[in-house]
Amino acid sequence: MADTDTRLLMLIDDEPAQSRLITALAARDGWRTIVVADAETAIATLGTRQGMALGAIILDQWVPGDGACDLIQQLRQRRPGLPILMLTASASPLLAVEAMRAGATDYLIKPVAPDRLLTALRNSTTREAPRDELQPLTEKITGPADFDAMIGAAPAFRTALAIAAKSARGHGPMLIEGPSGTGKEMLVRAVHAASLRAKMPLRIINANSTPANSIESMLFGHEKGAFPGAFDRQIGALQHCDGATLVIDEVCRLPLGVQQRLSEFLATGAVRPIGARHSFRVDVRLIVCANLNLKELVGYGEFDETLFDQISQTTVALPPLRERPGDIPALARYFLARIGEQPGLRELGITEGALALLSAYDWPGNVRQLQAVLFRAAVFCDGDALTADDFPQLSSMISSDPLSGGNQHESAGVMLFTADGNLRPLEEIEADVIRLAIGHYRGRMTEVARRLGIGRSTLYRKLSDLGISEAG
Repeated sequence: MADTDTRLLMLIDDEPAQSRLITALAARDGWRTIVVADAETAIATLGTRQGMALGAIILDQWVPGDGACDLIQQLRQRRPGLPILMLTASASPLLAVEAMRAGATDYLIKPVAPDRLLTALRNSTTREAPRDELQPLTEKITGPADFDAMIGAAPAFRTALAIAAKSARGHGPMLIEGPSGTGKEMLVRAVHAASLRAKMPLRIINANSTPANSIESMLFGHEKGAFPGAFDRQIGALQHCDGATLVIDEVCRLPLGVQQRLSEFLATGAVRPIGARHSFRVDVRLIVCANLNLKELVGYGEFDETLFDQISQTTVALPPLRERPGDIPALARYFLARIGEQPGLRELGITEGALALLSAYDWPGNVRQLQAVLFRAAVFCDGDALTADDFPQLSSMISSDPLSGGNQHESAGVMLFTADGNLRPLEEIEADVIRLAIGHYRGRMTEVARRLGIGRSTLYRKLSDLGISEAG
């Protein structure tokens, strides 16, 4: 891995505009970029003084074309420890699999968002387990857009789903809070699928990846000549979504002025494009997502209080994965089933040792990170099941045996020991087993009872005695 003092990047790219953009973005994190336009120059550069100081390589697949994987192999053979990120316009899972098997560290889909590029560079040059690795690709590996596809039995998670499901058929705004990677977009799609507007379009706008000087126009539209550069009239997303659902992701990134305009829209139902004399009434279901605590931001004066009051009437809080370790086995098996359906891959099992290792990690990138790490492991697995050996980065970061000690005592995702090494009370373990079963069999109580070897009446009695709701 790159030393902290080594911040030299080689970009293999023959597009001047893109090269300038990536060079400027990388400079934000202290990278100095060498740009080479072809494979031959790239190979030759590795042998120079600058080449020996490289900390990472970004390769645009367009340069070598069909030979991209061959070039990656050549680069990897000459510099085995050097991170190689491939930039491509293709979202093909098969190409990703081939590139990773050739030695690519990460796979970036154009147009790449600035934060995504910088995160990929940081992940590839640190010992930390990948967080958003393969994010654009793995997000395409999804199951049905419904609540049954939301895997988990942890009480806080089931409570969040219950609130979302109850509110899905309403028309008022909804706030979904949770750290990045907890599944907010997947929940949005489940809410939309269960709503009265399910047959209408769902549009998602990410406020963080949209320039601050254009987000207002994107939402509300503008008239021709409304400001310098407004050469044509533009209809905003709110008008486009009349009768449908609009999602604003990372709503906390909206400028305060735009937040106030959005608050006015929620109060009146009217949209007035920039430069327009008249407003237009529209019927839009607004769902907003935030990875920060908006109530705290209101207290700091960084989020509009009136808007917060309007959108927080229905609030769904998704917990981080570290707070639901018992869900990791079910999530892992679910993701492996989806991954196995991708071209070039096959469905794999996973051993208890591997599950214990996954459950011992705190997953700062949450469910999204778990999916990406499983994808990488599946690409390189030669056996029929993933073992702990297929996760070397996790193993290197977890110094103690994942099958012994502290909160790492788990069987099939159920914690057996307390933090001080003592066994947990049997009643607590039984409650966790039942929650795990409810999540694993997606709330099908007859199947839960059958698999636990008890009758339905006994199961419902235990739910009552243990204080567990049918939602998990």
